[in-house]
Amino acid sequence: MSDSLTSWLGSWLAERAIFTPDTLAIYWQGIQTTLSLVALSLLLGFVISLPLSLARGSRHAWVRRPIQAYTYVFRGTPLLVQLYLIYYGVVFIEDVQESWLWPLVKEPFLPALLAFTLNTVAYTTEIFHGAITNTPRGEMEAARACGMSKPLIYRRIVFPSAFRRALPAYGNEVILTLHASAIASTVTLMDITGAAQFIYARYYAPFDAFIFAALLYLAITLSLLYALRRLESRFNPQLRGVRRQRRKVMFFGNAIPQKP
Repeated sequence: MSDSLTSWLGSWLAERAIFTPDTLAIYWQGIQTTLSLVALSLLLGFVISLPLSLARGSRHAWVRRPIQAYTYVFRGTPLLVQLYLIYYGVVFIEDVQESWLWPLVKEPFLPALLAFTLNTVAYTTEIFHGAITNTPRGEMEAARACGMSKPLIYRRIVFPSAFRRALPAYGNEVILTLHASAIASTVTLMDITGAAQFIYARYYAPFDAFIFAALLYLAITLSLLYALRRLESRFNPQLRGVRRQRRKVMFFGNAIPQKP
């Protein structure tokens, strides 16, 4: 199966003149840029959203309201608009071009990273906040009965339990961030979509260039889905039996006898 797929892919690439070592190197650069942008934004967003998700549920309005406003604004406006405001708007800030920040912000990667990080922080904060607030009261009471302090309860009870509940929704956020990274090419960043646009402009082959880019996104998405599913099975062992039973039903129908 793998040999036939490899031979088919080799023949398909050989029939198309645009797939040369030079163009494949451009795609490889795009893959590296896309993965770097997505991984860094998700990592920073994960770290920043943890304290924000706790503050989001604070009893004090002066702590809770600014975070609510931040998440509403960034979830309620398009990511493309946010990217444009950060990339193009930073030029109009007074004295930026004469400061030490200019060598960093004049390149498109850092403004794109900032826009994607701020966007994913807003979504991840709400995901984790919802998972934390849905922690069963019985678990908290049992932890207090054992004499645990509040920081220890959060470290041993709340965070692990909330992470298990938030993992499916956070997995969707990871995939959506990967797909949204395609707009980074609008600020001249050479990601996968930017590489496809460059090859299209050079060879005037839109279908081949963008279909190959779509296949690259599809391969990365399937890899992420597999990793996320394994992670879910690791943190939720009860899902293994459910998925195993679903696969049996999918292949054999209802002919499998069910356990009493």
